Amino acid sequence: MINRRKFLTAAAAASGAALVGKLMPTARAIGASSEKIVPVSTGKTESFNPPSGWKGYKPVITPNGLTLPWKMVGGVKVFHLIAEPVTHEFASGLVAECWGYNGRVHGPTIEAVEGDRVRIYVTNRLYSPTTVHWHGVLLPSGMDGVGGLSQAAIQPGETFQYEFILKQHGTLMYHSHHDEMTQMQLGMMGLFVIHPKNASDNPPDRDYAIMLSEWKVEVGARRPDPNEMTDFNIFTMNARSFPGTQPLLAKVGDRVRIRLGNLSSMSHHAIHLHGYHFKVVETDGGEIPKEGQWPETTTIVPTGSTRTIEFTAYEPGDWAMHCHMLHHIMNQMGHQFGNVIGVNTKELNQKIRPLIPGYMVMGQHGMGDMGEMHMTVPPNSIPMVGGQGQYDYITMGGMFTILKVREELPEDGSDPGWYESPPGTLAQVAAEEDLKRDGIELSKDSSQANALLFNEENLCGVIPSASKIVTARVKTH
Repeated sequence: MINRRKFLTAAAAASGAALVGKLMPTARAIGASSEKIVPVSTGKTESFNPPSGWKGYKPVITPNGLTLPWKMVGGVKVFHLIAEPVTHEFASGLVAECWGYNGRVHGPTIEAVEGDRVRIYVTNRLYSPTTVHWHGVLLPSGMDGVGGLSQAAIQPGETFQYEFILKQHGTLMYHSHHDEMTQMQLGMMGLFVIHPKNASDNPPDRDYAIMLSEWKVEVGARRPDPNEMTDFNIFTMNARSFPGTQPLLAKVGDRVRIRLGNLSSMSHHAIHLHGYHFKVVETDGGEIPKEGQWPETTTIVPTGSTRTIEFTAYEPGDWAMHCHMLHHIMNQMGHQFGNVIGVNTKELNQKIRPLIPGYMVMGQHGMGDMGEMHMTVPPNSIPMVGGQGQYDYITMGGMFTILKVREELPEDGSDPGWYESPPGTLAQVAAEEDLKRDGIELSKDSSQANALLFNEENLCGVIPSASKIVTARVKTH
């Protein structure tokens, strides 16, 4: 008898693209052979090392992102932002025409030190006017960057000069403040990190900066839809969706800081870290006194705000960090089809297959298999969940990344690979002798239930009313 996975894979190979095309509305589809897009912004991490001898701060790491270079001119720290169209890759298989800065989506992280006088040139290479608002930065009104209110818009081809003294420290942001709905939903935002001039504590061993955001990219479409108000389908960390997100690395004993900024159009995000308690040590309003900090495992990052968390990496392993709002950890195709969980689809399949060979209804058992089956998806789109893990398929997408804590890390900063759990510390299939020892009895139809789980035709049939699906897997050797 053909098992469920083989059945699904074979059927998917025959009909996947057509099936999904039927289920999902698409904008202008991209012909993969005739119009392949080559991304410029590919998620490569690029830091900026300050000039030799500079000891003003320890640079942050922006995973999948870039740090904006600067130079000193007459005692002023000079930056140059270039607003321009950018072809951006969210994850392998999904590329879109966005707007960003300096060839990146999102824009590069700006780093400076409290007390610095900064001069930031902004050149507009877009087809539309723009401005830049320095979100949360304390500065003169005329430098605040609100088009029409605090300055004239920067016309295409023009270069504006912003200059102010940094009066504070913390994790702040910048973004377009001209036609925000369009320009921010196309990617025009970035992080602005101001290090303290006289820090009350030593800098952390690892200092990461992550921007959270959301997008609407129709399956097969080439450009994000900036008109979307509620139904977003791509959720990103530094403009990358899992499995395109870069892991965060730490050595055992490191003090780790993670700066989280959120400029999503409509959503707050509940960022949850596995394996650790952390403390929120700072908001975009400043440091939180130690007496006001308490342990957390999840922190809400409201849109338009930043939260900075810290913890000591004492437990080695591969630990998930993700938004706990469940649709924020899915990619495209996870939002626009009917609920068929538990539905008997056998007869429906039989009726449709003579018309569409290999057709199958999907979703009656959940979406965990969608990526694992490697079914064909429409051009320029990605499966709704996942990437391959060490033990199985990771049924997560979107706003998901991995914290990798090791006793030792590669000196070049590369990914150390998967964590090898010490003996006795890895969850596995329960052995019969262990179940018997502990008095765990499974009903006699457990084997039948397991067969149901892995047999497509039975799954599509009527579930026996007298039996219950058992989710435990039993080793029978």
